[in-house]
Amino acid sequence: MLSTQSASVVRATLPAVGASLGAITELFYRRMFEERPDLLRGLFNRANQANGAQSEALAGAVAAFATALVDHPDERPDAMLGRIANKHASLGVTSDQYRLVGRHLLGAVEELLGDAVTPAVAAAWDEVYWLMANALIAMEARLYAEAGVENGFVWHDMEIDERTEESPDTASFVLRRRDGLPTEPFLPGQYVSVQVELPDGARQIRQYSLSAAPGHKTWRITVKRERSTDDLVPEGEVSSWLHAHARPGRTLKVSLPFGDLVLPDGDGPLLLASAGIGITPMLSMLDHLATVSPDRPVTVIHADRSPAQHAHRLELAELVHRLRDASLHLWYEDRAAEWYESFGDAPGEPGTPTAHVREGRADVSGLLLPKDTTAFLCGPLPFMQAVRSDLLAHGLGPAAIHYEVFGPDLWLSK
Repeated sequence: MLSTQSASVVRATLPAVGASLGAITELFYRRMFEERPDLLRGLFNRANQANGAQSEALAGAVAAFATALVDHPDERPDAMLGRIANKHASLGVTSDQYRLVGRHLLGAVEELLGDAVTPAVAAAWDEVYWLMANALIAMEARLYAEAGVENGFVWHDMEIDERTEESPDTASFVLRRRDGLPTEPFLPGQYVSVQVELPDGARQIRQYSLSAAPGHKTWRITVKRERSTDDLVPEGEVSSWLHAHARPGRTLKVSLPFGDLVLPDGDGPLLLASAGIGITPMLSMLDHLATVSPDRPVTVIHADRSPAQHAHRLELAELVHRLRDASLHLWYEDRAAEWYESFGDAPGEPGTPTAHVREGRADVSGLLLPKDTTAFLCGPLPFMQAVRSDLLAHGLGPAAIHYEVFGPDLWLSK
């Protein structure tokens, strides 16, 4: 909770600081990387730095946190903080790095806003930063403790056991421990970080959801090769490297599993909605449900460009078919009829997956959902925002709708 004197200062200066947050975060990153270029090459996603996505995400998070402090002083935005803490833990972030970040972030505020940053203003925003930083430090310490490791010690070597081409641009990789022991447990929906060394010597890190249920001696990740569409969306450095070089027998540096998009206990109805590569955490959840809770009511929604580009297409249908009270709704932008070619002419016969297949963009407004449904969303931001709006109109409460963003979380900045 903000002190009384800082709360009044933050409330008065939030419009001015908020309006400048984009420039502040851009300057912050530039100043920090000038001092510590190793962070850009070995910790931060340099593609997101180049296109401004990381600056936008940081600005949105700071603005949302400061707004929550002054508008709801007795509450803390733990959902937002938890998402950030899990991402930081998967990168091996440690508490000492927050002091570096705080120095450069508050320095950027003072440099850009000049004389408007009086000692009282500087002290108030310093308090905001450290309230947020200390909350994250505590959450990350708890995540490390639960994983049974010292702060930041999340990395280990794993060997690729299998590689499968799931679609023209998507491949899955089965990973095993090199000592032959079972992999560490995880919760369905969680992800791991993968670090690779690129040709220029930089070590870049990306997160990939575990796309099969826990309980095996191996993990599986599914990687879509990110192709360049314009100057602002460069070719995916890590995904391209994995598609070109990751073969069985190769060793990868992989983090322990983290992430807060996980299934709740109980037998209440679920909605799993995904688009594109966002299918990956849903596969883990469905695989888990089919084994431990096959009677749980589940509505599964997936949107993709076409059946040919739908990674794990047959696996999704088979997992849904293993559940006794589940329905599968698919939307394809093109060539929806190709879905039925996967199963023959009678998709409704016993033992054959049944799906409601439509052409066009996903529209869940016509689905009948119980009011106590818990929803999980993963995919491009416009898809998730549209689905969330429809679910709210259905009567689902905001607390019942959970989402995962691949890359910087831009939801708060939109």
